[in-house]
Amino acid sequence: MKTITVIGGGWLGRPLAHYLETIGHQTYVSKTTNEGVQQLKQESLNAFEFDLNAPLEDLIALLSKQSPDIVIGCFPPGFRSGGGVQYVEHWKKLVEACLAAEVTKLVMVSSTTVYPDTADAMLEDQASLSLSQSHDQFGDKAKIMLQAEQYVKDSGLKFGVVRCSGLVGPERHPSRFAPRLKQVSDLAPANMLHLTDAVGAVSFVANLEQNCVVNATTPNTVSKAEFYQAALDSVGSNEPLPPIVHIADKRIVADALINLGYRFHHLHTLELV
Repeated sequence: MKTITVIGGGWLGRPLAHYLETIGHQTYVSKTTNEGVQQLKQESLNAFEFDLNAPLEDLIALLSKQSPDIVIGCFPPGFRSGGGVQYVEHWKKLVEACLAAEVTKLVMVSSTTVYPDTADAMLEDQASLSLSQSHDQFGDKAKIMLQAEQYVKDSGLKFGVVRCSGLVGPERHPSRFAPRLKQVSDLAPANMLHLTDAVGAVSFVANLEQNCVVNATTPNTVSKAEFYQAALDSVGSNEPLPPIVHIADKRIVADALINLGYRFHHLHTLELV
């Protein structure tokens, strides 16, 4: 089995590290604080403290000591805190560190935020850095994510990029989000992914031999209006839906991941509520 380092032991990275351990990999997982490290160590994970704002030499030293075959970057872009540009720099640094530490493969947990604002079915080749620079349907967040992806693709390392759609699961039940939405559309697909399949897809891609960029999203879905109403109903909530609008939006397609051999635990988004 392989040695795998997960950079970012949060909501997704922590269960991912647990899963990789259970299938036999030697796994390390990072947190940015000593408190976070101690919490993961209590769960018998090989946790270590690291902040991507630290000097490149520190990251190289850590990776060289662990000598991972695979590094998985599993940290959010921090758009809400204005950290988008910093996110690109973090990925550039991680690529450089992996090259210096002679890592074989780098996997990026990306997002379907990369896609243009058009009401189409989105396949993987419909978002790239070059496309975003020549088409005005790509937003600023998409361009940031695509620049980070490009560093991974141009690294010379074996790579995998997993574009996850909206994540739901423990502590992230969709009924929590429904009341906060300004509006929901009965024409826009609910592109959602359960934590179990996020872990499964990232692990699957990490262990593939070939390079790939794939969408990770529950294959079958309903409109956002129907999905969030079902989520509220499932917990017995009397909260009303936000105003319903009739605006079409993009549908993320997971065919490439399925064709590579991944089998989803959840085949329909209504299973997620």
